Amino acid sequence: MSGLEGLGAQDEIRERRSDLENSEDERRRSKIAHLKKKAINASNKFTHSLKKRGKRKIDYRVPSVSIEDVRDVKEESAVHELRQRLLDKDLLPPRHDDYHTLLRFLKAREFNIERTIQMWEEMLNWRKEYGTDTILEDFEFEELEDVLQYYPQGYHGVDKEGRPVYIERLGKAHPSRLMRITTIDRYLKYHVQEFEKALLEKFPACSIAAKRQICSTTTILDVQGLGMKNFTRTAANLVAAMAKIDNNYYPETLHRMFVVNAGPGFKKMLWPAAQKFLDPKTISKIQVLEPKFLCKLLEVIDSSQLPDFLGGSCTCAADGGCLRSNKGPWNDPEIMKLVNNAEATFVRQITRIVNDQQKLDSYIQIRPLKGRGSDTMTVESGSDVDDPCSPTGQRSSSFPRLDPVHEEARASDPNSYYSCDDHFGLVDEATGYDQEVGHTQGQSLNDMGNSSSVKISNSGGIS
Repeated sequence: MSGLEGLGAQDEIRERRSDLENSEDERRRSKIAHLKKKAINASNKFTHSLKKRGKRKIDYRVPSVSIEDVRDVKEESAVHELRQRLLDKDLLPPRHDDYHTLLRFLKAREFNIERTIQMWEEMLNWRKEYGTDTILEDFEFEELEDVLQYYPQGYHGVDKEGRPVYIERLGKAHPSRLMRITTIDRYLKYHVQEFEKALLEKFPACSIAAKRQICSTTTILDVQGLGMKNFTRTAANLVAAMAKIDNNYYPETLHRMFVVNAGPGFKKMLWPAAQKFLDPKTISKIQVLEPKFLCKLLEVIDSSQLPDFLGGSCTCAADGGCLRSNKGPWNDPEIMKLVNNAEATFVRQITRIVNDQQKLDSYIQIRPLKGRGSDTMTVESGSDVDDPCSPTGQRSSSFPRLDPVHEEARASDPNSYYSCDDHFGLVDEATGYDQEVGHTQGQSLNDMGNSSSVKISNSGGIS
């Protein structure tokens, strides 16, 4: 009997111990489940607050879009070094804290950091003296319609890679008549104002439409009929002044230039004279085409995006001609709502290239289109594909549809644009567990992993 009682006592001890272990396991699982639920609830509350805040400003939820951004590893390293140096010298205003802006200046000075800093500081001083930061609001070029009669020029459409196309018909320019309508100083202000519109409106709009980073233009100069009568001292002064502004303060915004309808006279006399105003790097981007080679333009620009006087099929008859239409993604209302709305966001897919060929890595980041976020928290994925308030299902446009994606972020500073501070890695332990990210809709996101957390950083990026 005593032996049986001993065995019963041991069984009871083992049962109690088993019950205790099971209880601890249940508490551990319950705690993990509680943490997950708490994180998801916080994320849902954050997303819901974004919707409510957005509805106070606009009547629908603004979708996000994906932007492909391919970077060279060595260039990226130089950009981050330059950025840190500028921050140390207090020479990096938020509105210029942009990866691709810094890269343009580095390229202009062949990646010499000291020379780039000097160029950058001169640019900031010029902008302050010239009033460039407020020129979109402060300056009105009332004489534009008259100026276009004697200097036909303007943006029209995009090339096959999504860059804006800028066209000038120099052969129809009349400098002497132009100066009766305006002055060199006023025209230069207009020239700067158009550059600012390109940086703040046209390039972002083209990036959204093309779903890839756009930072430069394709330019066409039509020199048919151009002669010495067009190349007066006034014209030379104007060209020299514009070239100085372009080279010093808006470097590396030209992807390529076509000088078309160039006859023997232009090649022998005018082209050598014009090259005196251009730096060698710009000259290397210029291709001079005789009239019989005008069809070369169709290799880089679709016929529907090219005016008929340049061999395309577009006339813009309803708008008074192609150079008065301002045709492009920047005139698409849905795209411009994204560009101008402080709460619009985009997913940047960054691909780093080593030695021009080998891909090092690829990951996504959510960046505000304008402005920075201020809070740090984990965001739960949530699709707006089925959102009846989203305009993506209602859009009718000749430009590519904007693919909605899952994540959203609040933007606060309307003056900043495409922050450079986007070198954060993917966060694995934002809430103590791996958060599974749902499938995205954009093709550019298909290669991404589906078990990474998303975190909004203090500097506004989501890594």
